Amino acid sequence: MAKSAREAALTVLERCRRDQAFSDALIGSVIQTTGLDSKDSALCTRLCYGVLQNMLLCDFYIDKYVAIAQKLEPKVRDILRISVYQILFLDRIPTHAAVSEGVELCKKLGFARASGLVNAVLRRIAENKDKLPAIPDKDLILYLSIKYSTPAPLVKRLADEFGNDFTEGLLKANNEAALLTIQVNTLKTTSSELCASLESKGIESKRHELLIDCLEISGTGDITSLDEYKNGLFYVQDAAARLAVLASGAKNGDTVLDACSAPGGKSFASALMMQNAGKILSCDIHENKLVRVREGAERLGIGIISTGVMDAAKPDEDSMGAFDLVIADVPCSGLGVIRKKPDIRYKDLKEIERLPETQLAILDGLSNCVKPGGALLYSTCTVLEAENGGVIDRFLKEHKEFSAEGFNLPEPIGNSESGRLNLYPHIHHTDGFFICKLRKHNEN
Repeated sequence: MAKSAREAALTVLERCRRDQAFSDALIGSVIQTTGLDSKDSALCTRLCYGVLQNMLLCDFYIDKYVAIAQKLEPKVRDILRISVYQILFLDRIPTHAAVSEGVELCKKLGFARASGLVNAVLRRIAENKDKLPAIPDKDLILYLSIKYSTPAPLVKRLADEFGNDFTEGLLKANNEAALLTIQVNTLKTTSSELCASLESKGIESKRHELLIDCLEISGTGDITSLDEYKNGLFYVQDAAARLAVLASGAKNGDTVLDACSAPGGKSFASALMMQNAGKILSCDIHENKLVRVREGAERLGIGIISTGVMDAAKPDEDSMGAFDLVIADVPCSGLGVIRKKPDIRYKDLKEIERLPETQLAILDGLSNCVKPGGALLYSTCTVLEAENGGVIDRFLKEHKEFSAEGFNLPEPIGNSESGRLNLYPHIHHTDGFFICKLRKHNEN
C-alpha cells in the first residue's frame, strides 16, 4: 500500500502504463485506498496529471542524461518522470527534495541498484534547469510532439487538418490547467447567491464569459463534501456541454430523449431549461452508469427524469417517433478534453478511425425517435472533422427528412446560421466540442 503522495502517483502511472487504464478514474480510487489527507491527495493528483501532460518532454530530458546503452526499467523511468516534473514545473517543491525523494523511492520500492543512476540523472537535470538541451526544431511535427508531449502521429493529424499555428495553440491549451466549471441549479438558487455562499468558504468563483449561470471555481478540494453540492445547488459540467443543450432549444413541456446520457449533465441542463416541466428519458447501454444519473437528479431536485437501458443504435420500438427532442452526445475520441484527461492524447489513432461508423449508426438509430417537426442534437467532445461534420454530412445525405437548423447562443458566439458549431480550448476557453442541430421535416 502506498503511504505517500509520490508513491500513490507512481501506482496510478504504473497502472495507466500497464493496463491502459484512464488516470481520472484511477486517481480517486488510489487516493481512497491509501487514505491520503487532502494535502497529499492534491499533490498526488497534480503529479499524475502533470507527468501525463509532460511525459514526452520529461523523457526527452531524461534520455539526454542516461547513457544510450542503459535500459531503464519502466518503474524506474516513472520515478524519474515524477522527479523531473517536480524539478521543472513545481516551484514550491525544493529541487533537493525532489532529487532525494526520487532516490528514496528507488530504494523503498526495490530498485536500490538504480538509485545511483537516478541520483546522477536528477542532479544533472537540476543543475542544468535553466540551460537544458534544446528540442530539435528541424522537424516541426517532432518539435511540437516533444514540447507539448503529444505523440507525433496525433500532432501530424491535427496539423494536416488545422495547420501548424492552430495546432500549436491547441496543444498549448491542452497542457494548461483548466478551472473547475459548474452549472448553477436555477431551480434552487441564483448565480449571485451561489457565488456568495462559495466565497464565504474561501472558494474563488467567477462567472464564465459565455454563460450567466456557469461558474469557474478554484480552491475547492473535494467538491462532494461541500454543503452546496450536497444540497444540489450545482452540478459539474463544462460550458461547452451546456452550450450544446442551449442550442437544442429544449423548452417547458417537451418530451426529451437523452440517449447517451451518463453521467447525466445534459439531462440536468435540459431539465433546467424546461423549468422541471415535461419528460426526460435518460438512457445508456449500461445500467450501472444510470445510477449516477438518478442520484444526480435526486440531489438536484429534478423530478422529470426517468432512466432506461438502451442501445442508442437500436432504440426500443416504444421510442419510435416519440420525442420532441433527441440528444445524441455520442461516444468519441475525446480529443477535445485532453486538458482535463491528459492521457487521452496517447490513444491509438487506429481505434479513433473506427469511431465515425459507430457515431453514424447511433445517429441513424436515434433519427427514428424524433417526432415530425422535432429536433435531433448531435454533439461530441472531439475536434476531428471526421467525427463531427463528416458524420453529419453522411447522415444528411442518407436522411432527406432532416435539415440543419441554425441556433443562437450568447455572445460572443452568437448565431450559428449553419446549425453547426466547433468550440476549441484555446479560442473559447471551453472543452473542444462540436454541436449540430437538425430538424425533422413535418409530414405532408
